[in-house]
Amino acid sequence: MYHTSNSTYRLASGSIQASQDTLPEKLLDHHTPGLPRPEDHFNGTYLIFFSLGIGSLLPWNFFITAKEYWAFKFRNSSSLTSGKDLEDSDILNYFESYLAIASTVPSLLCLMANFLLVNRAPVHVRVLTSLTIMLAVFMVMIALVKVDTSSWTRGFFTVTIVSVVIVSSSSTIFSSSIFGLTGFFPMRNSQAMISGGAMGGALSAVALMVDLAVSRDVQESAVAFFLIAAIFLGLCMGLYLLLPRLEYARYYMRPAHPVHIFSGEEELPQDSPSSPLLLPRSQESHTPPLRPILKKTAGLGFCIIYIFFISSLIFPAISTNIESLHKASGSPWTTKFFVPLTVFLLYNFADLCGRQITAWIQVPGPKSKVLPGLVFLRTCLVPLFMLCNYQPRTHLTTMLFQSDVYPMLFTCLLGLSHGYLSTLALIYGPKIVPRELAEATGVVMSFYPIAGLALGTSCSAVLEHLI
Repeated sequence: MYHTSNSTYRLASGSIQASQDTLPEKLLDHHTPGLPRPEDHFNGTYLIFFSLGIGSLLPWNFFITAKEYWAFKFRNSSSLTSGKDLEDSDILNYFESYLAIASTVPSLLCLMANFLLVNRAPVHVRVLTSLTIMLAVFMVMIALVKVDTSSWTRGFFTVTIVSVVIVSSSSTIFSSSIFGLTGFFPMRNSQAMISGGAMGGALSAVALMVDLAVSRDVQESAVAFFLIAAIFLGLCMGLYLLLPRLEYARYYMRPAHPVHIFSGEEELPQDSPSSPLLLPRSQESHTPPLRPILKKTAGLGFCIIYIFFISSLIFPAISTNIESLHKASGSPWTTKFFVPLTVFLLYNFADLCGRQITAWIQVPGPKSKVLPGLVFLRTCLVPLFMLCNYQPRTHLTTMLFQSDVYPMLFTCLLGLSHGYLSTLALIYGPKIVPRELAEATGVVMSFYPIAGLALGTSCSAVLEHLI
């Protein structure tokens, strides 16, 4: 039996028990004999990965959270008195769907490119380049906040979509590279990065609530949003450069073996007892083996895709258009604060709680049939949200849930189940392959959420029109 900090598998005979329902951390974290394993003093590495996780999703979260700013910018194109045709009104009415599609589709292409770059471009080059590009785009967005775009609304819409494409693509390369890097570390570090992503959403929701309470100018609010995102991107650069200076991080970032890559036609050693662990040097390749990684992670990947499909089908396109039944009262809690509180804040904090729970509880396991069962059960949430007070509604006139409590409850269930189940599936992936394939597997695991988001956001636009 061969142990690394990333996997447990046999060299010559036998196989890992396929039916195991849990992955014991003490085996996954077994250190190489002869090398003393340092401690993560003050949880420094954990906190760095947690912060990098925040930076991986904070820019996108600020884009979709600044809904009032986009409404202000596109108000002329959607005004009935402006003389524009009905096609122009789609810019504001379906902006969330356009934004989501523009962010997910290019991300798939960048993720494929990042997989090919795993053994060609060092991880620090990919990480720092993507952070620099995102920082530059946010500086441009800050400069455009005070610019009067009323005379070129469609042009500004194009600039916004292009900016989203660039930010989303860079964010995908950044997050998948960091997640691939965490594959070399114990599972708690992968969990830290994933939980950090949820914290980024929660922070943006809190920032929106504070902004709505104290700000009177949507342009100043947008400047604050984008400036905070830019500052945090700069902080991520500093934290990433600090990571190799920590003894604990250096221990797990060291090369464990010369990287001999298996061909795409071969099985991994776990399932082929008679095959050698490493191929001869003459068969080395710059491209990691995709086929065996996909085969090993297929079950977990399907769960991840379906989790993100259901979540992005509902959030934010459907959930942000659910209004309070008491909106006519004019209360700030049923008008200005209702969507930020019941959608963004509740969802992101529920998502954060679900992800953080996986730091202590890791059931069901990667081979358990309970995991896909729970994933499929989340499908019931779609009709539940549709039967709330979604506005405007033209085709589906039935509204079953006549209380504001129901969308809040459903949002909590959506976020909690999304955070817990998706984090479990994601952190299991790099741990069921040999350590030398951990980074490539981490990048592949990053593909599944993007695929689920692409499917969900594409269908959400259709679902909106059906309602």
